[in-house]
Amino acid sequence: MKVLMFGWEFPPHILGGLGTACYGITKGLSMQPDMEITFVIPRTWGDEDQSFVKILGANSTPIVWRDVAWETVRDRLGKFMAPQEYYRLRDHIYADFSYIHTNDLGCIEFSGRYPSNILEEINNYSIVAGVIARTYDFDVIHAHDWLTYPAGLHAKSVTGKPLVIHVHATEFDRSRGKPNPVVYGIEKDGMDHCDKIICVSNLTRKTVINNYHQPEDKVVTVHNAVDPLSPEIEAIERLAGVPEKIVTFLGRITMQKGPEFFVEAATQVLKRTNHIRFVMAGSGDMLNQMIHMVADRGIADRFHFTGFLRGKQVYEMFKSSDVYVMPSVSEPFGISPLEAMQCGVPCIISYQSGCSEILNYVIKTNYWDVDAMADSIYSLCTYPGISEFLKEEGKKEANNIKWEYAAQKVCDIYNQLVYR
Repeated sequence: MKVLMFGWEFPPHILGGLGTACYGITKGLSMQPDMEITFVIPRTWGDEDQSFVKILGANSTPIVWRDVAWETVRDRLGKFMAPQEYYRLRDHIYADFSYIHTNDLGCIEFSGRYPSNILEEINNYSIVAGVIARTYDFDVIHAHDWLTYPAGLHAKSVTGKPLVIHVHATEFDRSRGKPNPVVYGIEKDGMDHCDKIICVSNLTRKTVINNYHQPEDKVVTVHNAVDPLSPEIEAIERLAGVPEKIVTFLGRITMQKGPEFFVEAATQVLKRTNHIRFVMAGSGDMLNQMIHMVADRGIADRFHFTGFLRGKQVYEMFKSSDVYVMPSVSEPFGISPLEAMQCGVPCIISYQSGCSEILNYVIKTNYWDVDAMADSIYSLCTYPGISEFLKEEGKKEANNIKWEYAAQKVCDIYNQLVYR
């Protein structure tokens, strides 16, 4: 089975959970027999792990023919692809894209992030997808999240191959039910014209069926998972010199994640005890608002903001935490609690998160129930019996939720579409 996969992030360059999920899915698929994956991202950096997947950058794919010397291609793109790959792609340019700004190699520049001109980059990415789809041999197309749906649709239109779209989040989740009509339109167009929709939870599946008006038999759930911790991560020790208990929020500081409820719960807990410190790790459009909120509540001496954490830093934070809290208002899945559980951290999550469907050894509250959240935090930091139980059983549970098992379900979906 040959898969042409479109994504917006891939480790080690990640901006959120999407890149982590894409890595896990491709790694799990690589464990399936006779599986070959070409993963396209807007921009390659040259340090991606290609031991199990072929990474292709849209920024290295020519869409305008240029008479470029072999040595120039080797010197400019050698870190990202072999020169013959560039010429192979160049010879499959199928239309006149000279009206689009390209560099001297005939390639479009991509930020590799989420820039202010994101809609322009999505459109340019879909154009590049046409060149790639005409160049490579594959059986099925797999597009992750709304940013890549137009690319998947373009690849499907020029090849006729089946398209699977993977819904990691919807605009209803990101906007608390007030979707941007442009983003909603892109999402719905992808759902209407693909062959199968994979959702990361039953919660998301319900949203897709009810709010995007998709037939039930077209939409399936494949829950996310986690990779086993490496020996390097396992060896990380708790931060020294902090005698207090540490309670952590780690994620994008946006309204979808419910950071204000974490601050309110912290305020209540600190009225009862002073042996706890609270940490909000991440960045987002509500960061300044949360800083002011913490100051207004008078808890700034017990509350810390770390900024965005990546890679090993995430696990250093988990390893130094006594409780992890994810009070998301609408979380399609939420991988971070599983990562925290792997590190032996008891977790409190909202019922409104997809991972609550498969996790048993966590404490669950409604995101708005600040009283219950505060009581749970206080109990875990005060009574070691409860904490130790969730620490031990949670780690066992998380370690058994593997990407290999999720990938088996994805592979079954591919087979149904290709061999139907």
